[in-house]
Amino acid sequence: MRRWNGWGDKERDYPLKPEALEFLHRVLGPGKPLQNADLKQVIAEVPPSRVDDHPLLKTDAETRIRHGRGQSAGDWLAMKSGDFGVFPDAVAEPKNQGEVRILMDLIAKQDYLVIPYGGGTSVAGHITPAPSARPIVTLSLRSLNQLESIDTESQIATFGAGANGPEVESQLRGYGYTLGHFPQSFELSTIGGWVATRSSGQQSLRYGRIEQLFAGGTVETPRGTLDIPTFPASSAGPDIREMVLGSEGRLGVITRVKVRVARIPEKETFIGVFFPEWHKALTCVREVLQHHIPLSMMRLSNPIETRTNLTLAGHKTSIGALESYLRLRGVADGKCMLMMGLTGDAQQVQSSRNQAFKILNRYGGVSTSTILGTKWAEGRFKAPYLREALWEKGYMVDTVETAADWNRIDRLIYRLENDLREGLADESEEVHGFTHLSHMYTQGSSCYTTYVFRVGQDYEETYKRWQKLKSIASEAITLEGGTISHQHGVGKDHRDYLLREKDDLGMDIISSLMSTMDPKTMMNPGTLI
Repeated sequence: MRRWNGWGDKERDYPLKPEALEFLHRVLGPGKPLQNADLKQVIAEVPPSRVDDHPLLKTDAETRIRHGRGQSAGDWLAMKSGDFGVFPDAVAEPKNQGEVRILMDLIAKQDYLVIPYGGGTSVAGHITPAPSARPIVTLSLRSLNQLESIDTESQIATFGAGANGPEVESQLRGYGYTLGHFPQSFELSTIGGWVATRSSGQQSLRYGRIEQLFAGGTVETPRGTLDIPTFPASSAGPDIREMVLGSEGRLGVITRVKVRVARIPEKETFIGVFFPEWHKALTCVREVLQHHIPLSMMRLSNPIETRTNLTLAGHKTSIGALESYLRLRGVADGKCMLMMGLTGDAQQVQSSRNQAFKILNRYGGVSTSTILGTKWAEGRFKAPYLREALWEKGYMVDTVETAADWNRIDRLIYRLENDLREGLADESEEVHGFTHLSHMYTQGSSCYTTYVFRVGQDYEETYKRWQKLKSIASEAITLEGGTISHQHGVGKDHRDYLLREKDDLGMDIISSLMSTMDPKTMMNPGTLI
């Protein structure tokens, strides 16, 4: 059973190790948890629905609560406090494409608003209802979760847009295929949501981001059904597929997704490598990328994240042995950890490993073989559960992510982390921030920064702290030439920074497209633009 006010399955936890709690006390001070709201209490506060009765619309309070928020820090505080602000008036859970079309026509006729809903994992405010005089319907795609067809000759698979990560992979596995798209939200996020937000998976270096994987599909728009055919490539004018990618529910409801799949690889392994210091590590990974060595993943933690991750892992004895081994190899304070993925047949994996280590060795890289890599792979989707464990101890964690060209990366990370650490200085509060490069390209890299701080005396103070830090981070990103979002979309949380990236003319073009497709502004208003 999914948590109504947090992340994932309520039977699953990722408790803090004693060493981790000791570390947090040392760098931030002891936390004081806030009281969580009770579901029954929130149910009593849900206002009456404003929609007319209809067999495809659910208006009971608990269903509306469970579809009322995503997973941004703002959403998290709303759910934990019980102060949701605005609830959808109804939730629709169509069973097929035809019912989606019926709902779209009904919503247009009744002058309702509609918020498309996939796995509810948005961390940018995509699915949070804003106050409106018009009734709001949240339209969940969860029942459209089947593999509809697979063309093994063209390697194109067609899915209902509501299929989550495990459903996508388990259905493809029966045919010997994989999509290879593994975001950290893999457990819950959906294939339609990946398209709508231009998602990136952990092994995008091999399989590509969702824009490389998305081949076509179907969108139910206010003006009718839009079918996007599949082509290996086309020069027939602007690409409609690209217009749908990153549209965040503003053009219509993505109901069917056609994706390019690959055969399940014969072998896959993850290797942990440590570098003596940051600049050697940064130069090394850039060189590996620009030599086009066929790896499936490179994930580089800066010194602060490396130290934090080793501490949070607990296991003092084994980590102590690792530290001793690294010191003997000349890797001590200031070290950086690289997680490297190798995927393919046995010969490809060995060849890629050999090519990569020719460069890694020149920069002092020390391999720990697959020991840490296997542990990382086993826990790669557990990190969101750590948020709950931190909350229970009186701490809040949030992330920001961006991407920039290589010549901006070092300065961007320095400013981002430094500004965050100073962000609550006027309250005499510490902020612990750290970064890794999560997705890399020949041109540049993404930067994924996590920051932890103590909750305030109440929810209002905690929310103000988060708002302040979010604004500081967003300002740092845009001032240093980063994109406001590399993999999580814009939503409502980032929209005020989009103009700096797109400029006036770019925003006019985007707005014009939305107006053409959605003349009554019924599609997820307030998101993206």
